[in-house]
Amino acid sequence: MARADAIEQDEIQKLVNIRRVAKVVKGGRQFGFSALAVVGDGDGKVGFGQGKAREVPIAIQKAMEDARKNMITVDLNDGTLFYAIRGEHGAARVYMQPASEGTGIIAGGAMRAVFEALGVRDVLAKCIGTTNPINVVTATLNGLAQAESPAQIASKRGLTVEELRG
Repeated sequence: MARADAIEQDEIQKLVNIRRVAKVVKGGRQFGFSALAVVGDGDGKVGFGQGKAREVPIAIQKAMEDARKNMITVDLNDGTLFYAIRGEHGAARVYMQPASEGTGIIAGGAMRAVFEALGVRDVLAKCIGTTNPINVVTATLNGLAQAESPAQIASKRGLTVEELRG
């Protein structure tokens, strides 16, 4: 159990969205809460999760646990991305591009949480289409999951990284 506690202390947890939801039943409405959370290690691993419950803290806890279960690994280039990336989910389209050192995270709310948890320090990002936080976070992670490092691209092509860069 000490191992699990050590992992939780090193991770970055971001609460992206909480909203009140209603379930309509015969006797009226039953209110609950839905939470969206992003969890990362600040060094290339990130995941997001959703949780629903009647109480806010329980919904947040469920979202954090779900995020820990759905983590992906992203190759980073010294605090930024290797190249421009596009991601899509539903009507949400996101565009992310590397930025020079000192630029910071220039991105909207839901995308900013993903980059902070991931450990990206410099990035330029734009959300096109819907700004629904769930779709934006999913689109961002879809794009990041498809990104490959130059080493991976070079090995696919049967080249060295130096040959790839020209």
